[in-house]
Amino acid sequence: MSIPVQSTRLTQPATIPTNQTGWTFNTALQLGRVSNLPTVWTNTLTGIVLTGIVVSPVVALILILAMSLAYTGGMYLNDAFDRHIDAVERDERPIPAGKVTAREVFLVGFFMLGITLLLVTSIGRTQSNGLASLAGATALAIAIVSYNVWHKANPLSPVLMGLCRMLVYVSCALTLTSALPAVLLLGAAVTFSYLIGLTYIAKQEKFGAVSTLWPLACLAAPIIFGLIYASSCVITWTSTIAVSGWTVYCLQLVMQRRPGDMPKAVTGLIAGIALIDGLLIAIAAGIYGYSSANTIIMVGTCWIAFALTLKLQRYISGT
Repeated sequence: MSIPVQSTRLTQPATIPTNQTGWTFNTALQLGRVSNLPTVWTNTLTGIVLTGIVVSPVVALILILAMSLAYTGGMYLNDAFDRHIDAVERDERPIPAGKVTAREVFLVGFFMLGITLLLVTSIGRTQSNGLASLAGATALAIAIVSYNVWHKANPLSPVLMGLCRMLVYVSCALTLTSALPAVLLLGAAVTFSYLIGLTYIAKQEKFGAVSTLWPLACLAAPIIFGLIYASSCVITWTSTIAVSGWTVYCLQLVMQRRPGDMPKAVTGLIAGIALIDGLLIAIAAGIYGYSSANTIIMVGTCWIAFALTLKLQRYISGT
């Protein structure tokens, strides 16, 4: 369609941006910010381990798939709800770039959350815990949608984001038992605190510096937790040192305020979630009496997920 232009000479028709690219594999990956998915996998593994209940590989894989869909669906909804802001601040994102429509992204995002509810509830039923699993998955879905709707200009958005990650642990645990162990609740609270600090820094990313320092103290929760439970366990001490060193490194980037350091700190802290999961697993292993070999394998898996997240973030934006 051309727009008439009054002129004495021949003019080219005005062009109107169209959805010429459409859905591609790369667009789907960008919308889902899938570079951070390994941290969701370790969250799921940790939620299971913190219950002290041994599950089959099939159950674990289905829960990992369910939590992956919850995370990815949430990221899709994030782009859909933020489309007007992204059009001004991040016009390279798929919706403002005209690659996909907001309606399509909304549909896919909510569809993924729906499948999450079905998968989690199905596992809960096999464990005779259907109602509790449905309640946990529903709470997670509500938290995800709530964050995406109200996170902009909302001073409590870091709390909402922390709640989302916290409910991954709780939702996974509720598929196995309705009596949540104290160590699971403490571990979930530790990650909740860490996510508050992380999300606060992420909200300051566009300014290149943090305006208030006290929320950064929330990042210390995993370190304190590790020191309390480390005792003489080498694996727990090693995990605590790893979390401490990486957190300090990321905070150093925040304080340097050089161009590009804030985004690097944010993505680094996101990857650090996997290290925290390794620490929580090490603590739970000591409480439940897991063998050193099994503990090393599980903690090592979290460390691999940490490295994989950093690697994937080079190709797909994690924020």
